[in-house]
Formats: sequence, structure tokens, C-alpha cells
Amino acid sequence: MDNGKKTKKLLVLGTASDVGKSIMVTGLCKILSSKYKVAPFKAQNMSLNSWITKDGKEIGIAQAIQAKAAGVEPTADMNPVLLKPKGDRTSQVIVLGEPYADKTAGNYYDSIDEMHDVLKGALERLESEYELIVMEGAGGAAEINLYERDIVNVGTARITNAPIILVGDIESGGVFASLYGTKELLPEDISKNIKGFVINKFRGDPAILEPGLKQLEDLTGVPVLGVLPYYKIKIPSEDSMAINKKKGQMDEEGINDVEIAVIRLPRISNFTDFEPLERVAKIRYVDLDEKLGKPDCVIIPGTKNTINDLLDLKESGMDIQISALQGKIPIFGICGGYQMLGKTIHDSGIENGVEADYEGLGLLDITTSFGAYEKKTVQVRKEVVAQGPIFNHIKGEEVTGYEIHMGDTKTERTVFGDDGSINEDGTVVGTYLHGLFENENVRRALVIYLAEKKGIEYVPEVVTSEEEAYQELAEVVENCLDMQKIYEIIEAQD
Repeated sequence: MDNGKKTKKLLVLGTASDVGKSIMVTGLCKILSSKYKVAPFKAQNMSLNSWITKDGKEIGIAQAIQAKAAGVEPTADMNPVLLKPKGDRTSQVIVLGEPYADKTAGNYYDSIDEMHDVLKGALERLESEYELIVMEGAGGAAEINLYERDIVNVGTARITNAPIILVGDIESGGVFASLYGTKELLPEDISKNIKGFVINKFRGDPAILEPGLKQLEDLTGVPVLGVLPYYKIKIPSEDSMAINKKKGQMDEEGINDVEIAVIRLPRISNFTDFEPLERVAKIRYVDLDEKLGKPDCVIIPGTKNTINDLLDLKESGMDIQISALQGKIPIFGICGGYQMLGKTIHDSGIENGVEADYEGLGLLDITTSFGAYEKKTVQVRKEVVAQGPIFNHIKGEEVTGYEIHMGDTKTERTVFGDDGSINEDGTVVGTYLHGLFENENVRRALVIYLAEKKGIEYVPEVVTSEEEAYQELAEVVENCLDMQKIYEIIEAQD
């Protein structure tokens, strides 16, 4: 900020993926925003889940959540490089919110100097506006084979010289060894900046850990700032580690005894679309080689490659299982799943490398064409315009969401304003709207219909607002960490 003061920074690194870095940064952003104007930052994110800013830029969903927790508007500078895996060791590289290129890992690292310049520019712009930047690493910090090419852990640490909090996950086992080993393997100029350890996902009485915490502190000279409990979070998941945990599982916490099957496409993306449904129904993620069974509703999700996932869907026979349920239960398609529900998809070579036409499931009277390497990324507000048993009760109401897709779809019977398509009896629904089920009215309409059809009583959910979820997380973090010490670490910077 232009107030003569240097912007302070704090870097949260992890011993491995899925240790809780993103959640901890979210909690810290909420807490610290009461004293500072805070921005989150992650130089490079590899995530299946993305989010669209107000100006149409695509960033990792975690940084959008962290910005909201801090009470600020998410921007592309908060996640300047986003890698979206497409399979076959290829990722779409998103730079400052815009598609840059599809690259293999080797080709991406050839351009790493350019990416360094991108993150430096993003940090400089954030520094001009914010008093504190809470930064997040990616995966394990001590990936010794990547030190010379890394921009998100070692790279960010060197550019900023920020104090570091290192997080380890006790649920996976070996937390003391991973914390100690990570500190020892990090280069000395980075290791010396580790100012505290945090142990995450502990179940039980933290007093049991005290002898180990003391030994760790004696061995390293670094204090343990606290032990966070295993905690059922109420904010969206960040990456593929979360969907792997959902694989083949039924979420038993849904308050209504209706089952919604989500097809776990090989290249699934934005599976956070369905996490709000986990609060109100039983959600089962079904692999293509599994039996679909007898769900009350089926959802085909978004995908990073519609054509290849459509071909895999057909090769596995899952398309036959889904089509057999037409007219019996609702079938939803979101984004790429919406495209698959149609009659045909024309690919000019953008999706699969060659120009060809592909036959869809034929459950909706729509056609889709991939004509150019252009992605539509926009936040939207739409009116419910669809007829049919699911949406009749909320027709005319508003829904919000965001679009992230390539391809154009032709349809005549829309669902939300000019978006989507619905069949004649109103039970097959397609839409480009990600975040659809974050709308309480849509969740309610769907689950009421499913409960009535099943002959059971609908149980209304107790709706938790975003702000309430952030505050609940902040209270957990604040109660379990030595926040006074964290404030001292932040303020000790020159």
C-alpha cells in the first residue's frame, strides 16, 4: 500500500500434498483480516477445481475462497499460474487468468523463467494494495529434484524472504519425521526462515503429543505453534486429493435418504459443484467400471476433455447404464457432462487433435461444436425459466454460477435464462453453470422432488452462509494455534 510501510508476508508450506495448507491459510486470512488488509497468494496451483473472478479470469478455487475469507475480491494476481491436468502428462497452463497453452511437464519447465517474471509482477501489484500477503506453497516443500525449477515453494520463499510456517499431517503418520526431514532438506537460506511448525488433523487429546512436540522443538530450535484437530470443513475442496478420498464412498451425512450418483469421469473437473449436495443427500462417486445401481438421480460432471471422457464413458458401457434410467430418475449434466447428453459433438481438432464428429448420449436435443481454442469464463446470474417437475416451484427465481468451458451448444428449450437445455418431461437437464448447487433454491427443488418421488418426507437443511463457515474455521484455528506468536512472526519483518 502507498503508506510508506513495507507489505508484510507470511508463507505456509507443507510436508506433503493435502496436509491442510489451504485450509490453514483460509483460517489465517479470516483472522488476520481484522488487523491487516490481507491478500492470499499461491504462485502456481495445480487443481481440478477453478473459479472465475468478476473480470472473467480463471484461478484456483482455493485462492478465491481465501480472498473471500479475508473480505477482499479475488483477482488473478492471487494465483498467477494455474495448471489444469488434462491427462497424458499434459496440463492446460492458465497465466494471469487466461489460457496460455497446453504443455507437458518438460515443456512447462522450459518456460519457468517466464513464470518467475509472472509471479514477481503479481506480487508487486498485490504489494501496492495490501498490508499483508498470506502465501501458500504446493505439495511437499522439500522436493529436492525441483529446487532449481520450483516457483511455488523454494521460488516464492527466495523471492519474498518471508517467514515460514511448516504444516504436517498427523493423520497420514510420520508427522515428526516429515516436519524434521523437510526442514533439514530445505536449502539453508529457506530453512532458516521456518519460524513455526503446525500439526494438522489430530484426533484425540493433544496432551499425548507433548513429549514429541518438545523433542521436535529441541532438535530443530523451531517452536510448535499448535495442533489443529481433524475438522469437517464446510468450504469447497481444492484439488484431486479430495476427490480421491470420495472415490467409491457414500457420504452418510446427507440429511435426506436419497442417493445421487456422480459419475467419476477420468478427467473430472470442478467436482466442488456437488459438495453442497453432500449436506442434503447421500452422494456416491461412481467409477466408469462400476455398477451404477439404483440411484435416485445421476449427475455427469464437468471434464477437462469432453471427447475423451465421452469415449471412455461409451467404452465402459456406463452410457448404457445412464440411458437405461431415462424417464425413471433425473439425469443432470454439468458443463462437459451437458455436452455429452446431446446428440452430436463436432470437434474441429481443439479437443482431440483431429476434426471429427462424435455421437453423444442423445438424451437432449442439442448439438455442440468445438471451433476454436477459446474458453468462455464468466460469472453469471440467470432466471429459472424451465418447465417441469423439478423447477416448477422455483420458476422465476434467480440462480448464480460461473461458466468455464470451450465449445458452443445449440438448444431451444433452456433452463436458466439463455443457458442449458431440458427434455420434454423435465427430467434430463443440462447446463454450463458451475456452482449450480451452491444455490439453496436449486438444492431444495431437486431434493424435494427426489424425496416426494421416493415417498419419504423431505427434511430441510440448516443453511450455513459462507461467512459463517469462514468464521467457524477461524475460531478453530484461533483456539488451537498460538496466534500471539504468529502476530510476532509477522511484525518482526523489517
